[in-house]
Amino acid sequence: MPRLAVPLTESQIRALEPRATRYCVADGNGLVIEVMTTGTKVWRFRYSLNGRRQPLATIGDYRMISLRVARAKAQKYAEMVAQGVSPVATARRDRGAESKADVLREAAELYLATEMAGKSAEYRRTTRRALDKDVLPAIGGMAIKAVTADDVVAICERIKSRGSPKMALHTRNVIKRLYAYLIARQLATSNPAEVVPARSIATFDSRTRVLSGGEIGAMLRAIDASNIRRPLKLALHLLVLTMARKSDLVESRWDEFDLDRARWTIPATRLNKEQDQRVHLSRQAVSMLRELQQARASRHFVFPSVRGGDKPIAKSTLNQAVKALGLEVEHFVLHDFRRTAAAHLRNMTHSTDARDETAGQDADQEDVAEQRERVQSWADFVDSQIEESRKAMVSSV
Repeated sequence: MPRLAVPLTESQIRALEPRATRYCVADGNGLVIEVMTTGTKVWRFRYSLNGRRQPLATIGDYRMISLRVARAKAQKYAEMVAQGVSPVATARRDRGAESKADVLREAAELYLATEMAGKSAEYRRTTRRALDKDVLPAIGGMAIKAVTADDVVAICERIKSRGSPKMALHTRNVIKRLYAYLIARQLATSNPAEVVPARSIATFDSRTRVLSGGEIGAMLRAIDASNIRRPLKLALHLLVLTMARKSDLVESRWDEFDLDRARWTIPATRLNKEQDQRVHLSRQAVSMLRELQQARASRHFVFPSVRGGDKPIAKSTLNQAVKALGLEVEHFVLHDFRRTAAAHLRNMTHSTDARDETAGQDADQEDVAEQRERVQSWADFVDSQIEESRKAMVSSV
């Protein structure tokens, strides 16, 4: 029995290097990719007809045809062969259609089908929205190499004229990432968005960054829908609900929690302070912590490292998890959750008291009931924003 080919991945294909002679690597179902001595990669279809091996049928240049599309074509050609029909003429016609990929609109579709495939649903949605709403109507019909920095600036200026400077900056970043992809795929030689400074489009002081309710909901919904480890999803959600510092949360220990009393006491020794710090927990936070406790993988740490040894995850782990998701939230860092919570709570309670960003912490005994109520109000607000984001996503489909 012939050995079955192991399906390829986009990253494996990109890593294929040229050799002294050209060679083929099989993907399966007759689909192979041929690597030329120049480094060019070409999709081919290998088949037999009437019991005889036939010359390879050319599907097209890898730079212009994604793995998904190449597989679909190979499947179509395999069905033709099964009916005793040569796919060569059909493949030739298909290649004529694919030659349009030097137009930006076609290249953008290739980008969405390949580079965006592993991203979160929210990231794909916001990227496609920027392309469909502003980028492709303006320059989608242009050749990839004909787009200039002036074209990018013109797009951004039109968006700014609508009163959306942050969306203009986001759109510039989408174009920049698209062209970085096209350069890596040898479809472009320069990046017209890279020479347009971000500060010329919009400026924002991240030290005063407060996320809107919509941004909170979209972010947490995207995190929940992602493929990162469940404990990291819960850690990011708890970072929002508890308003704790990132280092305090990732290094937290089980003996600091009294879940029956919905209380987390961070010892003074860990904080390098004179007094312990008390954090009141919402019902949602307690539920998440009980889930973590039920599946606990460490005697001591709530978020243990997967690298072995009884130690917590690294402080950079949550940052890396968010970065890997490619969440489209401009000028955002995880610490902004604390400032965001304080700002929204002030609006919710109509309070001008800004004595502390972390409304659920360091309560005096007489303030406990009030603090618990505020923490629960914040958690309920966060839930409502996640639900609003879900509804918006459903209605946009």
